[in-house]
Amino acid sequence: MCSGSFAKCLGITLIPLAILCTLANILLFFPGGKTVDKNENITDEVWYFGGLMGSGVLMIFPALVFLGLKNNDCCGCCGNESCGKRFAMFTSIIFAAVGLVGAGYSFIVSAIAINRGPKCLTSQGYNYPFVSGDYLSNSTLWEVCQGPGDIVTWHLTLFSMLLIMGAVQAVLCAVQVINGLIGTICGDCCGCCGGNGPV
Repeated sequence: MCSGSFAKCLGITLIPLAILCTLANILLFFPGGKTVDKNENITDEVWYFGGLMGSGVLMIFPALVFLGLKNNDCCGCCGNESCGKRFAMFTSIIFAAVGLVGAGYSFIVSAIAINRGPKCLTSQGYNYPFVSGDYLSNSTLWEVCQGPGDIVTWHLTLFSMLLIMGAVQAVLCAVQVINGLIGTICGDCCGCCGGNGPV
């Protein structure tokens, strides 16, 4: 498979992941599927926008660049047909690095949020009742949270989705860095400007 075609496949995969991460982050603004009276009653990590900015907006740019690589008709520079394709593949490395940073940010924020647990309504008001992820192995502790809704399951499910999707996005961007290096050094095997051989 040509490096440009492979990059397009990665771009097609990244778009739905970015949309799902954005939706997951938006849903986290409604703890337990309920609206809260005050913004300070929402878990702090939701406001770090890991899914919205990191795995969402920052991932759209690399995805669109990857999608455009296959159709890129860069017909070279200075009389060298391969120059344009190689430069496009080199540019994809930079955008893949941006995507890697965004996915890494989302992954770290999600891991911290899962370990810390949700901010929920307890007998002492809204606070963080769990310590160092102790609620993950003992679901009886979840009863401490009186609301809103089923906040612990909501929090754990959505941040786990962001964690997994952030990891997948990071792997895909890392693969594109390698693919981009191969495309930059060896050229696109599909040729350029109608050529049939490697460039």
